[in-house]
Amino acid sequence: MFDFLKKKLRGLRKEIDSEEASTTEKLRTLVLEREIILDEGKLRKPLEELEMILLEADVAFDVVMAISENLKSRLRGKKKKIGEKISDVVIKELKEVLIELLDSRIDIKEEIRSKPDKPYLIVFVGVNGTGKTTTIAKVAKKLKDDGFSVVLAAGDTFRAGAIEQIEEHARNLGLKLIKHDAGGDPTAVIYDAIQHARARGVDVVLADTAGRMHTKKNLLDQLEKIKRVTEPDLVVFVDESIAGNDCIERARMFNETVGIDGSILTKLDADPKGGSAISISYVTGKPILYFGTGQGYDDLVEFDARWLVDRIL
Repeated sequence: MFDFLKKKLRGLRKEIDSEEASTTEKLRTLVLEREIILDEGKLRKPLEELEMILLEADVAFDVVMAISENLKSRLRGKKKKIGEKISDVVIKELKEVLIELLDSRIDIKEEIRSKPDKPYLIVFVGVNGTGKTTTIAKVAKKLKDDGFSVVLAAGDTFRAGAIEQIEEHARNLGLKLIKHDAGGDPTAVIYDAIQHARARGVDVVLADTAGRMHTKKNLLDQLEKIKRVTEPDLVVFVDESIAGNDCIERARMFNETVGIDGSILTKLDADPKGGSAISISYVTGKPILYFGTGQGYDDLVEFDARWLVDRIL
């Protein structure tokens, strides 16, 4: 019985000593360094307010909670100057957290230049109605303007009118299109495009694929076949920045079942928020490559993490 009480007393003394040491350290910092040490009590309100900002910017709830926990651990014990607002300290740290999350990138032009055996194959995946085919045309225009030769592959042989749509883009841009009949094997179309480009020394093949709902496994299996046979250099997921949590779930599913290397988000001009980019980067661990900002061929901008973070905050 006495041994038990002795242990409890020793534990209590340790707690008191620890609290006294903590208080002493806070007083020393306040008096000598004119700084205040942040603790969870001081951080609770500004963190809750930032969580609301991120949620209102269409960042997924799970992602917001994960970012908030990361931010809390980074801020705990951090010092602020007397007179400096806690909210300013928190926002500055949040910006750094988000930029670290978003700032990985792929230099597509450098990868194309450095690949010894052309062509460089980019396969575009996503669901119907998100602007995937138009995005392919925009990327083709950007690469063509940068001096690369480009061939398009009409790998969406499933959707009615899909071949005609990409054919019109190819005609407008003065590009060669490789196509088969509707209902044909998309893997064969992309394979033929690769052979055509290889024989003629073309730099890049951009391949369309049928828009697949992320819940339809047979269509996702077809994508896996395309990837296995053609061995693309880059698999790009395309979705709308205004799709919110649906976009995030689709990105997660495509990444888990097919494997993506990066994403392009369309319709940023219709989205005043931009938080989907944060969520997609978080759940896939892959970079955002471009934003679509309109319907014109030049309405494609390279992703800039600092610009997006400043826009959201």
